[in-house]
Parts: sequence; structure tokens; C-alpha cells
Amino acid sequence: MHIPDGILPLSLTVAGLAAAAGVTAVSLWRIKARPDPRADVPRAALMTAVFFVASLVHIPVPPTSVHLMLSGLMGMLLGWFAMPAILIGLFFQAVMFGHGGLTTLGVNGVIFGLPALAAFGFLCLVRGQGGPACHAVTAFAAGAGAVMLAVALFTAVLLAGLPAHLDAATERRAILALALAHLPLAVVEGLVVAAVLGFLRRVSPELLRAA
Repeated sequence: MHIPDGILPLSLTVAGLAAAAGVTAVSLWRIKARPDPRADVPRAALMTAVFFVASLVHIPVPPTSVHLMLSGLMGMLLGWFAMPAILIGLFFQAVMFGHGGLTTLGVNGVIFGLPALAAFGFLCLVRGQGGPACHAVTAFAAGAGAVMLAVALFTAVLLAGLPAHLDAATERRAILALALAHLPLAVVEGLVVAAVLGFLRRVSPELLRAA
């Protein structure tokens, strides 16, 4: 679900870069305010690598295929580190595999980064409430919700940037079909996030508290 170079008009790519820079600046400011800003850098590097590799795992959903995003997991495990980690991962995906683009790095960063921060905020709101079953439902909702929010942003950006020379009706149908193909992925990622967070709560709950 990466937007490649040459798809969006200049105005949208510039707006995306500005938005990504703003969100990243806020994230870095919040990280710098921590007692030890460097403490979670190794974990952020590890999750950046996981995010980088996740795009290579494709799930066939006819007539297309989708790949893991892990925005929800990134946000819930990294907190404010999620946005810079996602941008770094997207940069290397674009440079090494042509997955996405450099001019659209800001737009793609917003599409993946905002859902990650939303999942982190949701976790902060419900932290400490309920038992294991409630925690599992919360993790599933955050993981699946992050995918749906990313799909909504992706769809809105593409629809807003449709070139005038294309058949708008046909392009809208194709974009909406691609968005609907991500519904099974939302369920899969919700289950993945619920399983990972459930495991961490049992064996290493300090990782969740650190985020």
C-alpha cells in the first residue's frame, strides 16, 4: 500500500513531506523529554527492521495481494519512536526495492505513521483496565484499527490526487477495490498484535510500560 513516485501531484507530495516533518519533530521532541532518550533506540532499530521486512510478506487477496503493515504493533511497542522508525523503514524500502518512492516518502510516512501513533494513544487510554480478555480485545482493536485508518488515508490521498487525464470513475473503482482487499489484512494484523502483546505481558511487561 505504498504510493510510488509520479502518482501524486506536486502539491500533495509537498504537503505530505511537511506533515511528516511536523509529526516527526513532535515525536523527537517527546522522545527528548524522556529521562533517557536513548534507552529505547535498540528496540526502535529492531522494530524498524521488522517493519522493513514485513512489506515482503504478501497475502493474496484476489484480484490483488496485500502485505503486512504492522503500524499498530509499531505504535504500541515504540510509542513516539514509531514515526521516525517508520520513516527510516520506508526510506530503505524505496531505495532498495523500489517499494514506494522518495518524493512520496512524506505521504507514505503519514499514511503509516499516524495510525501507529493513534494505536499508541489508544493503548495509553485503556492501559491497566480490565483483565487478559479485555487486553486481547484492546490489542486486536488497535492493530485492526491502525490498518483501517491507514487504508482510509491511502484512499483519500489517491482520490484527491487523481490525474485529470484518467477515467475518474474507473480509477475510483480500482482504488476502492484495493481498499476493500485490505479488510482481511486488518483481521490478520489485529490477531498478530493481540498475540504479540499478550505474550509480552506474560514474559516482559516492562516493554509495554517503556513505550
